[in-house]
Amino acid sequence: MARSRLAVLTLSGLAVLGVVAGTGPAAATGNTTAGDREAGVSANGHHGPVIVGHRGASGYRPEHTLAAYELAYRQGVDWVDVDLVPTKDGQLVARHENEIGTTTDVAEHPEFADRKATKTIDGVELTGWFTEDFTLAELKTLRAIERIPDIRPDNTVYNGRYEIPTYQEVLDLTRRLGKELRRELGTYPEIKHSTYFTQIGNPTEPKLVDVLKRNRLDKRNAPVIVQSFEVANLKALDRKLKVRLVQLTSATGAPADFVAAGDPRTYADLVTPAGLAEVAGYADILGPEKAQVVALDEAGNLGEPTSLVADAHAADLTVVPYTFRNENNFLPADLRSSDDPSAWGDVFAEYAAYLATGIDGLFADQPDTALEAVR
Repeated sequence: MARSRLAVLTLSGLAVLGVVAGTGPAAATGNTTAGDREAGVSANGHHGPVIVGHRGASGYRPEHTLAAYELAYRQGVDWVDVDLVPTKDGQLVARHENEIGTTTDVAEHPEFADRKATKTIDGVELTGWFTEDFTLAELKTLRAIERIPDIRPDNTVYNGRYEIPTYQEVLDLTRRLGKELRRELGTYPEIKHSTYFTQIGNPTEPKLVDVLKRNRLDKRNAPVIVQSFEVANLKALDRKLKVRLVQLTSATGAPADFVAAGDPRTYADLVTPAGLAEVAGYADILGPEKAQVVALDEAGNLGEPTSLVADAHAADLTVVPYTFRNENNFLPADLRSSDDPSAWGDVFAEYAAYLATGIDGLFADQPDTALEAVR
């Protein structure tokens, strides 16, 4: 079913202050005209791209913890990104990957030593511990740790403090904080490794549909937007759910379901005008890797914008790229402040370059910095 482009815009600066009635996920949607888009104005008059807290405020707390999500909301964003993987007993938990050796203290639990395994996930061989081999009760005995301690050493002070949350717990937190902060808050659940989990008989999609319906979130303007790097599952969900959908793309590679089916197309094919027209038939939003919006030159410096934003807008798609991070390690070479990978560089220059392309939103590890850039 073809969808009209739904803007995901909010007046980020005033939303932080909580002084604009009706701001937030539900109010920040609606069709925009081409003139409005150029002016950065949504249908209800709000200015500026929406900021999504990437895995919560993961630049300040271990990612995908209730603490990271809460901090992101309190910093002023209305949306947080929640990666979802299933447990052995069919619960959905928030983890970036189903391999949890780098994001939990599972290696310190001798009772789970025999769970260590080697698996091939979307063509990549990984050795570690996997959520699908644990019940929720077992995962609840683990605690989160910082995934990239060399880049974010300050976050390691929180190692061992936070549980692995279920998606239901994230939704409960979102509702509670929405009432406290007096604005509607929402989540961007991402379905991780759809083909893999379907192949092992533990598919994510039916579980997500059940959670959304149980929470009465299966409606067009509900504060939930579902994401995936794969295509077939989004097309199926477009027939089952009324919520908005995001087609995520990468600067390299191909969707795992394409590879499994022998489809030769890549992500590069999806972001051609013809590919974007197909995406617009089932999704509302394009979530490209940021290098697909502004390319880097051969030296790794910030280069020139591509035509992707204009092409996607022409296909009636909103564009919300990922991921913006303050550390030198993640910045273009010419915007780094030093050789220290964990030091912060000139992230405001990077934001300025991307905002100038007309993007409708972005994912950020440090939501407060992103909100300041938009203001």
